[in-house]
Amino acid sequence: MRASLETRVTRLLGIRYPIVQGGLARVATAELAAAVSEAGGLGQIASAGLAGPEALRAEIRRCRALTEKPFAVNFPIGRQDIWPGLEATLEEGVRIIALTAGNPAPYIKRCQEVGAKTLVLTAGPELARKAEAAGADMVATVGYEGGGHLGRSDETTMVMVPRTVAAVRIPVLASGGIATGAGLLAALALGAEGVEMGTRFVAAAEAKAHPAYKQALAAAQPGETMIIKKTLGMPGRVLISPYAERIVAAEAAGAPKEEIVAMIAGTANARGTDEGDLAGSYVWAGQCVGLIDRVEPAGAIVECMVAEAEAGLARLRAMF
Repeated sequence: MRASLETRVTRLLGIRYPIVQGGLARVATAELAAAVSEAGGLGQIASAGLAGPEALRAEIRRCRALTEKPFAVNFPIGRQDIWPGLEATLEEGVRIIALTAGNPAPYIKRCQEVGAKTLVLTAGPELARKAEAAGADMVATVGYEGGGHLGRSDETTMVMVPRTVAAVRIPVLASGGIATGAGLLAALALGAEGVEMGTRFVAAAEAKAHPAYKQALAAAQPGETMIIKKTLGMPGRVLISPYAERIVAAEAAGAPKEEIVAMIAGTANARGTDEGDLAGSYVWAGQCVGLIDRVEPAGAIVECMVAEAEAGLARLRAMF
């Protein structure tokens, strides 16, 4: 068995490797979360897209039937009232909670009351400091290369990670543009204590994404992604598609906010994620699509990353 890779993140979470699967609404269900955790990383169940707290309870129980390893539940703040789902999750005994967007402070306080660890997704040192002040146990900082929702600046992971590490005392996970062991090794060199990956795990066999979406990620190049929703103040990176181009064109033409909001509704995203209609929808994807060339089991992704990081470290040692 390969040796573990120990950082403060692995010790806090009780995992072998500092590799965390992203929240991935509608994609990260029990099968993916369990597969990542079984391989030594940290899998997450996405609460977004589930039909309420009882559906979330069922998903947690399905995950427990698949793995005895730790896993997390991810909550996006602001889209809906997350309190019922959070309470159900804590009642089910899950003790790792990931929070994205919005103000995490009240939810962190509730998690602290039951001894649950919290990971807060941020974009840059300023938001990381706020998360730390609110009591977060660790943060993930997402650079401009990342897929899905990003910060409002165009600061890249290579620059953002060391600035965030210098700004806080809690552990930092690097996110955005990472899909290989070289990316893991680079993140550690920049001072991060692990990585959080979304796009790479969408292209995992266990991900609940349409095969056409997964194959599109494996076939895409870095230049085949684009940013939508800038005019709404919440930019996100997607695969280029006719539908995504219509969103950007509407934004450029000064379309009313209500029109843009209607175009980016979850139902539009689901047409691609769930039904495989990539031309008539938008689907999240980071620039790391250029590093993905196949769909494979999540366990193979984790093992390959660790092996690549070990080989890269050996190569670097030989240079000194």
